[in-house]
Amino acid sequence: MSDDPILKVSNIESYYGPIMAIRGVSLAVPRGKIITVLGANGAGKTTTLRMVATLLQPSSGRATVAGLDVGRDPEKVRAQVGFLAASTALYGRLTAREMITYFGQLNGMSATAIKARIAQLAAELDMDEFLDRRCDKFSTGMKQKTSIARTLVHDPAVMVFDEPTLGLDVMTARTIVKFV
Repeated sequence: MSDDPILKVSNIESYYGPIMAIRGVSLAVPRGKIITVLGANGAGKTTTLRMVATLLQPSSGRATVAGLDVGRDPEKVRAQVGFLAASTALYGRLTAREMITYFGQLNGMSATAIKARIAQLAAELDMDEFLDRRCDKFSTGMKQKTSIARTLVHDPAVMVFDEPTLGLDVMTARTIVKFV
């Protein structure tokens, strides 16, 4: 295993037109470590995370995930990243199992691998009681657990969570934090 950071951000900047959203952000995350990005509302935390996940391009600077450049190899980077946005929509007509299966298929997983991974994630996130219910009837906690499971179904090398416990009750938030 390499000593190189699994995630490295070097002096990235981002502009929205003439407005600078991010200025000179740098960080390095060692393999197997958890970091938290803190800052005031509007400080650029979500923008930075979106650049890491290849949803936005940095205006300047460089970011790599598992040695892959987010600007040059975005598709390969996406295969290595599980990104959970702060506001994640689910397809209401699908069950949690169908939702997670769909994302497994998008990531090129076999049906056998998806089935095994769903069983693992459902057990770890305490989802068994609602796994086969439609998402449009879910509580906030059920929605968040389903969103996390679909984010992680392909077992990414890097997990990027943007406010994963937002709006959750204490017990569900504890389950999410324990899982991470």
